Amino acid sequence: MKYYIIAGEASGDLYGSKLIKEILKIDTNAEIMAWGGDLMKKEGATLVRHYKNHNYMGFLEVILNLKTILKNIKFCKSDIENFKPDALILIDFPGFNMRIAKYFYKSSFPVMYYIAPQVWAWKENRVEAIKKYVDELYVILPFEKAFFKKHGIQAKYFGHPLLEHVLNFQNKSASKKTDFFEKYNLDKNKNITSLIPGSRRQEIIKKLPIMLKSACSYNNDNIVIAAMNNFKTLYQELTTDYNVKVIYDDTYNLLNNSKVALVTSGTATLETAFFQVPQVVCYKSSWISYLIAKSFIKVKYISLVNLILNKKIVKELIQSDLNIEILSNELCNLDDMSYSNNIKKQYTDLLEMCSGINVSKNIAISMLKTIETF
Repeated sequence: MKYYIIAGEASGDLYGSKLIKEILKIDTNAEIMAWGGDLMKKEGATLVRHYKNHNYMGFLEVILNLKTILKNIKFCKSDIENFKPDALILIDFPGFNMRIAKYFYKSSFPVMYYIAPQVWAWKENRVEAIKKYVDELYVILPFEKAFFKKHGIQAKYFGHPLLEHVLNFQNKSASKKTDFFEKYNLDKNKNITSLIPGSRRQEIIKKLPIMLKSACSYNNDNIVIAAMNNFKTLYQELTTDYNVKVIYDDTYNLLNNSKVALVTSGTATLETAFFQVPQVVCYKSSWISYLIAKSFIKVKYISLVNLILNKKIVKELIQSDLNIEILSNELCNLDDMSYSNNIKKQYTDLLEMCSGINVSKNIAISMLKTIETF
């Protein structure tokens, strides 16, 4: 069968790659066209567009790049029509993907949405659009199934695929922890404070300088940045005056060896928790984007860790609170053993809530059943 898959950011590329791997195990003759990244391509998809070329964050940036976004949507619609898929699989990326779902909802193939738009946080009116335009909805946060059921949508939840991915990684890497220090020439007598500034250029520019100044002024740990290879020049520019190590495309190995972490809000906060690393969650955008978002968003927390547990477990520093003084103080708190141990204890509850068996495999099986019976 023929599949057209659309993911718009690094996390979607990861989820999409795991899904593609399982689809190809079941449907060995599958032909997959995708908007995504290197991971999806590696698993066998033919890449139409790389997410790094159309990944815009925040209201202001979307407005500034609206012409390009609309051009991409037009091209995507045409490309899908020419490909004539047996299924359209949309992964997260709601601003783009919901427009694609609306355009194709009366087609001869099912429209399946994997990783639901966060309508529980804002734009709850999108629930009706999901109900109308999406044939099958797959959620990855434990509270989402009940939320959508309340709105008349029978979403499917098999557990969080990221947890299974992290646990598999840890099992394979259990005996290799000391190799990490040797590989990156780190001081074995010091702990690692990891900085995870995000996957988008504007995130890195906004947050990394504050993370660097806070971490480097506070402690004498190995300060290590989880970086992405496509922003190499940017990282070199931002770290010139600091004694830090920048590692590229090896975040899981970094988290597996970290004592604490400063993490940009998003999927990385959940990954950090799954690795049992105490963290401070950092968020900063343009003031225009922040004020607009604040007027719409109706949840108490911004980090997935706190959202899922429905209580404040990790500290969230948002906008003006994300400054050198406050972030340094929070790093100091993480040095308190009882404080850090309490975070790790709460992480255990998080893992239990997100656990599942063969999550990506079960999602793939469910999707193929939907396609066959559509």
